[in-house]
Amino acid sequence: MKELQPLNQNVILDITDDKKEQTTAAGIIIPDSAKEKPLFAKIVSLSNIENCEVAIGDTVFYKQFTGTEIEFEGKKYLTVPYAELLAKVVDTDEI
Repeated sequence: MKELQPLNQNVILDITDDKKEQTTAAGIIIPDSAKEKPLFAKIVSLSNIENCEVAIGDTVFYKQFTGTEIEFEGKKYLTVPYAELLAKVVDTDEI
């Protein structure tokens, strides 16, 4: 089995798209190139980062126009520098 292992304080995010075709209420098909890419993704791999505030499996919010897209074994990934992560999604109790 092969896996991607990031180096130099990089993080690999899973950005595999849902291949469902989207249409408007009027029936117009929206091509992939016109869709806005989400800026949230799940971490699938981390390099050795000291005092890391995220873990594999966390969903994070990252900077727009960052990283390098990779297609590996049928899935799409984004390799981003750890410093480009802006926030992580956490569950909280309602008050």
